[in-house]
Amino acid sequence: MTVLLTLLGIALFAVGLLVSIAWHELGHLSTAKIFGIRVPQYMVGFGPTIWSKKKGETEYGIKAIPAGGYIRMIGMFPPGKDGRIEARSTSPWRSMIEDAREASFEELQPGDEKRLFYTRKPWKRVIVMFAGPFMNLILAVLLFFGSAMAVGFETQTTKVAGVTNCVIDQSAKRDTCKAGDPESPAKAAGLLKGDRIVAFNGERVSDWNTLSDRIRATTGAATVTVQRDGKETDLKATLLENKVLKKDADGKVAQPLQYVTAGYLGFESGREVVPLTFGESASRMTDQLQAGAESVLALPGKIPDLWDATFGDGERKADSPVGVVGAARISGELMNIDAPPQTILVFFLQLVVMFNVSLFLFNMLPLLPLDGGHIAGALWESVRRHTARIFRRPDPGPFDVAKLMPAAYVVAGVFVCFTLLVLAADIVNPVKLT
Repeated sequence: MTVLLTLLGIALFAVGLLVSIAWHELGHLSTAKIFGIRVPQYMVGFGPTIWSKKKGETEYGIKAIPAGGYIRMIGMFPPGKDGRIEARSTSPWRSMIEDAREASFEELQPGDEKRLFYTRKPWKRVIVMFAGPFMNLILAVLLFFGSAMAVGFETQTTKVAGVTNCVIDQSAKRDTCKAGDPESPAKAAGLLKGDRIVAFNGERVSDWNTLSDRIRATTGAATVTVQRDGKETDLKATLLENKVLKKDADGKVAQPLQYVTAGYLGFESGREVVPLTFGESASRMTDQLQAGAESVLALPGKIPDLWDATFGDGERKADSPVGVVGAARISGELMNIDAPPQTILVFFLQLVVMFNVSLFLFNMLPLLPLDGGHIAGALWESVRRHTARIFRRPDPGPFDVAKLMPAAYVVAGVFVCFTLLVLAADIVNPVKLT
């Protein structure tokens, strides 16, 4: 059963991956057609073609390797200064430029002269190239808001899941009472499993972080109001000082682990799936985008640890970069965790959300061959042409992005090497759910 659930999780992630890629390329395709650019091919995946069908002037298809996709637009690069599409050179760098230029004019047909990508105004080219990543952002936002507001996230609540028998210093890392350990204030006050704490010292509380902060700030006599069997009951407790785990600004356990002395009641909080409001969803989505951007910028600095985790004896950190194989593996593990079905569903959708956020942010890097590189080229062309117009100089014409192809090959090579390193790490020392 475990194997079947794992395979189901991997298959579901593969479907989510294909949908995300197809959705990305649909953004490019739809805007290109709106602006009259001819698109001979729309493909999801790389490698051998599994299925394809030509509709109108575009061939739609699925390829064997679900690691990306593409649309082929006519005239991605302008002709050379001499107006020629094809020219040979003995320079290897020059040959790269000329090969890229020639490839962008493959399948050129009569009448395509006015349907070339490079002949469109810069703002139209920006829209075409931005539409792909933007579609990933839209999908991420829709999935996040849908899952957060309709189902919610598993959250610590004020419901009592268990009562501690005695006061144990949390830095001692034991859960068995010893002779001399004082009785926990919660047990002495009569707190029971299943109670829901609704007020502390006369002030209403509805979330765990607020209750936790008030408990930690209190020692001595306190009134704990609980909801039990549909009625509210006041319990008298005497809180003691104890060494407990330090929390960060978000109310989570601080990393690395640190301990502080604070007020202590002595119970385990319950966990429930709680839907978020629109405002809470927007705030969390914004935090996720910010964290994603920071992660993308921090990728170069994570390579040494990733290398050590793959080829040495280093630990694979929880925030280590994860590739398609690693994400599929996590998806398979998700199906086997001991959690309610709605929790597993939300976890899976969040995995797809994070993948789409990564696609958006990664493709916005101003580097060829990424979408952001073409956007940067179009914006630079716009700046050059506007500057020439202001100073009444001749129009410099389209910016020849093909001249950047040698650099694009270097960037692509770096990306391939990084992808292979992440793939090896995902196989040898994968990130696992905890």
